[in-house]
Amino acid sequence: MHITRTTAAATLAAALIASATACGGGSSTDGGGNGSPKELTYWASNQGASLEADKATLTPELKKFEKQTGIKVKLEVIPWSDLLNRILAAATSGQGPDVLNIGNTWSASLQATGALRPFDAKAFEAIGGKDRFVSSALGATGAEGKDPAAVPLYSLAYGLYYNKKMFADAGIANPPTTWDELVADGKKLTKGGKYGLAVEGGNLSENVHHAFVFGKQHGADFFDASGKPTFTTPEAVTAVKQYIDFIAKDKITAPGNAEYAANQSVADFATGKAAMLLWQAAGSSLKSHGMKPEDYGVAQVPFQTAGASGDTAVNSMVAGINLAVFKKTDNVDGALKFVKFMTSDDEQKILNGTYGSLPPVKAAQSDPAFATPDLKVLADALAKSAAPLPQVANESQFETAVGTAMKDLFADAAAGKPVTTDSVKAALEKAQQQMPAS
Repeated sequence: MHITRTTAAATLAAALIASATACGGGSSTDGGGNGSPKELTYWASNQGASLEADKATLTPELKKFEKQTGIKVKLEVIPWSDLLNRILAAATSGQGPDVLNIGNTWSASLQATGALRPFDAKAFEAIGGKDRFVSSALGATGAEGKDPAAVPLYSLAYGLYYNKKMFADAGIANPPTTWDELVADGKKLTKGGKYGLAVEGGNLSENVHHAFVFGKQHGADFFDASGKPTFTTPEAVTAVKQYIDFIAKDKITAPGNAEYAANQSVADFATGKAAMLLWQAAGSSLKSHGMKPEDYGVAQVPFQTAGASGDTAVNSMVAGINLAVFKKTDNVDGALKFVKFMTSDDEQKILNGTYGSLPPVKAAQSDPAFATPDLKVLADALAKSAAPLPQVANESQFETAVGTAMKDLFADAAAGKPVTTDSVKAALEKAQQQMPAS
């Protein structure tokens, strides 16, 4: 069923890009109206340990907004495995929420569909001004030279989380700094039904994020300067195979991780089933699973070699969640009021503090609450060693096509089928063929 949905999403995405001018827009002037001034529907992404945990976090804040404005917000928290498909379906049908969270990597793709309301100068004025936001976060809100399709809500970067006790018990003094070290440590830690590393092999976006980082470290970009996909270069094939090999060759990841798509890898790490985890701001989720901050450390994601420089020194994508307004909303004014509320200094401190992420609003990010050891590591990565995913209109199709190819490769590895350079190249070639023509 999941394979069918993701394949459909690839077809739908291609159709959306091809017919972008027909999508979105309920008014020829402002692309929306104010027919329902006292209600909003909000699609939130799953940021915490579970959908219910997110509802518990967000509901009091939405009640606060209702008390301030008289506008009632209907909340739906959507898992990452379904979110992009839901948004694309809403874009083509015109039936969607008023306000929604999007992965910042999808900004240019969703912008190209015409389904999101652009944040022009007037819209930014309505939410308190563009200069309130950190510039790096604004850089992932849409194609260069166009009004942003969304505004930043949560800023994130990847870190390597490691279980201090499991490391000490295995005689490992420090977290690994290269992938060879990580694999060697992972083999020491894989014993007694426990594994060295947990991954989310069924999560398409997670797969692509790691493929991108490994790709950068090997010299692959997945798109050329003209925006044409280059999924089958030797460097791209090597990058993807290295990630799949955690199950296929190195055997430091449990075969069952091939099916993980709903943060199960975080739960495995928190409960001691795995000693390492590559994740964006996992603190709040780990806490919800009973893991104390003193039980784990956070280090920079490894590189291929010590002393890496240039693109080989990339160890995270510029991660984050953006907040967008659906162009066909019937409550434009209320939607902008809600965006202003969610990106206010106070709410930014509350929400990012709860989720363990970094506020993209300057005044909130400077708060001492965000100077914890783990967030310092993530902030350092975001500032020094992170790179944005390709800002191309076909980025969401890239995530679907390559993410699905990697999911299938993980499934092969879990089933004991050989994963070779040739099989990885064939999977990526199939993914490239699914991409719409430039």
